[in-house]
Amino acid sequence: MKIHAVLLGILLVGGLAGCSTAKQQTVDADGDYIAPASIYTVMDSTSLVYTDVAAGAALNDHPLRWVAFVSHPVGQGLDYGINRPLYTLSSKMPYLFGYTSEDSMLDSQRR
Repeated sequence: MKIHAVLLGILLVGGLAGCSTAKQQTVDADGDYIAPASIYTVMDSTSLVYTDVAAGAALNDHPLRWVAFVSHPVGQGLDYGINRPLYTLSSKMPYLFGYTSEDSMLDSQRR
């Protein structure tokens, strides 16, 4: 069973790694070189002065990014509707629910 879980994890990581390894096209249909939008990295603080970062982005986003955009409000609703009330209830009766000081610390760090 553990081997199946490891293999499934490897397949999932391999399938999701496509968004990080996608390369932009540097040659057009005629074989002519297409210069990059910028020679600066996005992490460079001056890059916004010299280039439009959105223009250097890939044309097609990874499809799971759009799934994340749609599912984020659902996750937030579940967090505020189920998870946080359960933490509040369990903090009132810590011996019954096994609420520890670590749980209290993690709960206090939420925004």
